[in-house]
Amino acid sequence: MSRVDLNLLTALDALLTERSITGAARRLNLSVSAMSRTLTRLRAATGDRLLLQAGRTLVLTPYAEQLSQRLPGLTREAQALLNPADHTFEVATLEQSFTLRAGEGFIDLLGAPLMKRIHRTAPGVRLCFTPKPDWDAQPLREGTVDLEIGTVRTTAPEIRTRLLFRDRYVGVCRLGHPNMSGTGISAEHWTTCGHVATSRIKDGVSPVDAALEGQGLRRKVLMVVPSYTSAMQLARHSDLLAVIPHSCLGNPFTPDHAAANGLQGFELPVLTPAFDVSAIWHPRLDRDPAHRWLRAEVLELCLAAYPREPNAADSLQSIR
Repeated sequence: MSRVDLNLLTALDALLTERSITGAARRLNLSVSAMSRTLTRLRAATGDRLLLQAGRTLVLTPYAEQLSQRLPGLTREAQALLNPADHTFEVATLEQSFTLRAGEGFIDLLGAPLMKRIHRTAPGVRLCFTPKPDWDAQPLREGTVDLEIGTVRTTAPEIRTRLLFRDRYVGVCRLGHPNMSGTGISAEHWTTCGHVATSRIKDGVSPVDAALEGQGLRRKVLMVVPSYTSAMQLARHSDLLAVIPHSCLGNPFTPDHAAANGLQGFELPVLTPAFDVSAIWHPRLDRDPAHRWLRAEVLELCLAAYPREPNAADSLQSIR
């Protein structure tokens, strides 16, 4: 493409339309001599004379006549391609599917409220949730996933993130658990009870287990499952204890979610750091209007669901 000068398209369009070097120069705000030199370049590039003298006027060659039919549309298209993109769009008429990668807890508790919120303004939008087996950023890079929701555990330097809410870990057990009295459960007793742990990575160490190791303690883990929702169901139907994010207990859209599933939450006997739940995407979608709208909808929903940092004042049993 080193020999192609797209500016020649505009000059050729002006020459063939005006059929005059003077008129084309006036149209493009150039000198007559500059336009004459441009015509020379066009003749060399096309291998055709293009404009020929016919008395006091210029006439088009047969090849120039052919070009005059194609050139206006081609020039407009080239100008449109090289102008700043138009990022305006109508959300009410948006017809698009978005692929989101999120944990089962987010889908269970916020999937329906998110769809309800979106359909109020964009009934043509469809959300497709996909499994989240790991934290690999490649699906975001390849475009097979539009938006990820969860903790940021990728080293991909280009990935964009936006904090949705802060979460923390709590314990959960079935209602009426024999080891859960009105005053809670001691740390020593808690570690000797049977536990169901959650891990997507074989032999992975959770923040809770890391905190216990710092105190010389270890949980009695009898089962390991890949999701918090599975851990909650196992705790519901057994005497196993589980550790889940506080957000999985419920929110204003799904109040008493834990109790409705036969579970009760309690504070852990060890301190674990809070963690961020974020929206994660690739920068190629930064300025895409539909994607920006989707990110804003997810953020507003999460702000409504988890408006403050959970603390000990929540109605959870404390550890003695």
